[in-house]
Amino acid sequence: MFRTVLERFPAGGPRGSWPAEEFARARRDEGVPAEVVMDLDTDAFLVVIPRQGSESR
Repeated sequence: MFRTVLERFPAGGPRGSWPAEEFARARRDEGVPAEVVMDLDTDAFLVVIPRQGSESR
């Protein structure tokens, strides 16, 4: 599955803060199917959306 990254957030945020989840929720409220995934290589949370249709690589 191919995804488009909307935003990146460092994994070491302040305790009790979930900026990636808050950003994704705001996008979903706007009708964008955003979700949060973890990029282990960069130790960051990514807010992504799936690519629509049959776009090429």
